[in-house]
Amino acid sequence: MPGTPMTNPPPGRPERRRAPRIAPLSADIYAPGSTAARASSLQELKARSGKPGEASFFYLDPHFQHNAVKILPGEYFVSNESMVIMTVLGSCIAACLWDSRAQVGGMNHFMLPDGDPAEAPGRYGSYAMELLINEMLKLGARRETMQAKIFGGAQVMHNFATMNVGERNTDFVLNYLHTERIPIVSEDVLDIYPRKVVFFPVTGKAMVKRLVHAHPETLVAQEIRDAAAVASSNAGGSVDLF
Repeated sequence: MPGTPMTNPPPGRPERRRAPRIAPLSADIYAPGSTAARASSLQELKARSGKPGEASFFYLDPHFQHNAVKILPGEYFVSNESMVIMTVLGSCIAACLWDSRAQVGGMNHFMLPDGDPAEAPGRYGSYAMELLINEMLKLGARRETMQAKIFGGAQVMHNFATMNVGERNTDFVLNYLHTERIPIVSEDVLDIYPRKVVFFPVTGKAMVKRLVHAHPETLVAQEIRDAAAVASSNAGGSVDLF
């Protein structure tokens, strides 16, 4: 699938991109025999009792022909199984962390650097990063062997420029990972494009597609609706280009 054409980033803040600009899209990332990781059936994934904030929308990805989970704003997912973790970003940030020794990886999707933790805490980077790291530690990962790939932080709507949401999110995740001494091995952040990100938690491979910038207000509205749905469900209980 071809990516969107490149244009100059908005003035005042250059894009940050450290990843191959052209890379083949391979559907055999989890080819038979390529990894010994377990792969749960789609029925098993859907039957799991999820933790608060954990993504729960499972489906069969038609391109990769692998089970996948979609992360909504405020959610995360960590796995040591052969599967796909996917999200779509506007001004939000997704951090993909991977431990090569433990073959454990995970992704989060947060909307703002910080906020009231009593209200869907996964929306906020300060909580979302700790949650992602802690869940990886439970599966055998170690902080000192983690590496990160970060995506998002776009200025998808003109009126968002005054709020600097994308820039604030990007600055937060860069500073957080620097403080935690988790190296960033690739990134595709800032600029004006929404992004679709797919991550393979066992191999650590991440792919990103810059989406057509035709109706950014639709994406922003969807992010807000998704975040509201996550808040409601949690209340009171429970890089390559392609």
